[in-house]
Amino acid sequence: MQSTKLKSIMAIALSSAMLFATAACGTSDKADAGTDSAKGSDAATITSYDVSSVKKDDAIAALLPESVTKDGKLTIGTNPSYAPAEFLDADGKTQIGYDMDLARAMGNIFGLETEIVSSNFDTIIPAIGSKYDLGIAAFTITKERMESVDFVSYFTAGMGYAVATGNPKNVDENDLCGLNVAVETGTVEEEAINKTAKQCKADGKKDITIQSSKQQTDATTAVVTGKADVFFADSPVVGYAIAQTDGQLEQLGKDFDEVPNAIAIKKGDSQTTEAVQKAMQKLMDDGTYTKILQHWGVESGALDKAEINPAVE
Repeated sequence: MQSTKLKSIMAIALSSAMLFATAACGTSDKADAGTDSAKGSDAATITSYDVSSVKKDDAIAALLPESVTKDGKLTIGTNPSYAPAEFLDADGKTQIGYDMDLARAMGNIFGLETEIVSSNFDTIIPAIGSKYDLGIAAFTITKERMESVDFVSYFTAGMGYAVATGNPKNVDENDLCGLNVAVETGTVEEEAINKTAKQCKADGKKDITIQSSKQQTDATTAVVTGKADVFFADSPVVGYAIAQTDGQLEQLGKDFDEVPNAIAIKKGDSQTTEAVQKAMQKLMDDGTYTKILQHWGVESGALDKAEINPAVE
């Protein structure tokens, strides 16, 4: 998903603050998590899409339960280390990216202030319905996750690998046994590489060393610095990282296994789920959704229909 537009707006080297800081994009459960991770980076070269023209839709807003509306805020949990979906602006605090633009546009439709809270990826779903009204963090829909939350689909993304430019370690995407593979903790990529590692062992091949990091930026950095042989992530993230590292990375093979990304909602909260579905569909139908994706160069992942708990394999 490394579009020409994405390259043109993002092809600037990552600064040392983002690429080499020991706590790059290090988040906790605090709203100011990752304060210094993007300072000095190229985040300032692109701004959020302006969603101020998106107005409240009274009919859709009325669908939300009081549990969501009582404080006047739409509280969203995210992990701002997964550019271009969600990452930190140059101030080190403001979450930007196409997910964040869509989140704020939905907040406008609901007539609520959008409050986005930075957290580690694997802590978001367990806190939906208590700490957060919604989780928006490029969540891939899986059967396991659907046991814990309900989903509304809004995007589709494949998975991909990135290696150092020129593939100096001769990584073969079809045989990762014996390699150091970097992933973000709690992602479907981590789950997939764990299964591959078990298969390597069952086949009597060399073990895979899995480097699981709380932040995607750390996984990217591991490959750039030679501490990992390859990183494994969603295709928009791979494309963005390649553009950001100014020729230090390249994609290994092609995107594969495209699946929907979705907004996570408290399991069984049918009112909020319906409101989110209708709000996202409204953004799709009125063109706002397309403009946001085009702004970030990821329109190839666009859907034309927001679905509640779509079937996945």
